[in-house]
Amino acid sequence: MRSIKVLVAGMLVIGLGAGLALSTRPLAAGPLPAVAAQLLPPPQVPAPLGRGPARVTVTLETKETRGTLADGVEYEFWTFGGGVPGPMIRVREGDTVELHIKNDKASKFAHSIDLHAVNGPGGGSTVTQTPPGKETAFQWKALNPGLYVYHCASPHIPTHIANGMYGLILVEPSGGLPKVDREFYVMQSEFYTRGARGEKGFQLFDSSKAYAERPEYVVFNGRVGTLTGQGALKAKVGDTVRIFYGNGGPNLVSSFHVIGEIFDRVYPEAAVGSAPMTNVQTTHIPAGGAAIVEMRLNAPGTYLLVDHSIFRIDKGAVGELKAEGPAAPEIFQSMGK
Repeated sequence: MRSIKVLVAGMLVIGLGAGLALSTRPLAAGPLPAVAAQLLPPPQVPAPLGRGPARVTVTLETKETRGTLADGVEYEFWTFGGGVPGPMIRVREGDTVELHIKNDKASKFAHSIDLHAVNGPGGGSTVTQTPPGKETAFQWKALNPGLYVYHCASPHIPTHIANGMYGLILVEPSGGLPKVDREFYVMQSEFYTRGARGEKGFQLFDSSKAYAERPEYVVFNGRVGTLTGQGALKAKVGDTVRIFYGNGGPNLVSSFHVIGEIFDRVYPEAAVGSAPMTNVQTTHIPAGGAAIVEMRLNAPGTYLLVDHSIFRIDKGAVGELKAEGPAAPEIFQSMGK
């Protein structure tokens, strides 16, 4: 039987089939300071790190849980941390990351993680195939700064992603990112339900619609309306705003646009090592990709976040960014009727 070696609690772990056995050989302690990653639910973003390289421990629990997809519409989400998307992970270029996956004992399926930030087989998924009630882990070095998608990569991979198993991980460059006033975490994805859009009650996943790439819902942060009303993003006039924007897919390309604003800077494909593009109206984010956009809010009001494949607004791809503050008539004002 082929064995899989992973790291759990500072020990070398050998996975044999669905079981785990501890060896008696401890791993050598590294010289880096040890820290635990701060994990926050979206749209919250962990604070900038402002430190040197460290040994960072990240623990994610995978859960299958029923929740609300739209008003009156229930769905069984497969999740990292109980929500869609999973919490944003923030590490630094040069960090050694020890990442643990705990699969809830009530889960019906094995789950794992593939982080696009990882240089290694399967992005970590080859050593984190975790049965219900079990825990696996591995370590990796953050070599490439940027904003990356992570997702489950257990068979059948497309189904695990389609049911909500994705999130973002930021690898800060060694000097950090330029300071801004506010940072937000937004992730687009689509859901394929047996019932038609808006049909009430509990909805099952429909693989035939997924293969045809015909979603009933295209949403921000896991459900229709999650970034509107009380959930709207909030800022003040004059603030510089950074949005970490990801596309979980599983199929569609996003055309991200903020109505009434222009992106002062865009890091396409979230390549923070490259010079950003400037004065961008709409940016494309492929499935499994990400971008970082920055803007200054010049006038008060509500700015709509949309996928400018514009009929997707009716499927749920709309959010609000509300800027409070004094009027700026030199920038924008009504001339009346």
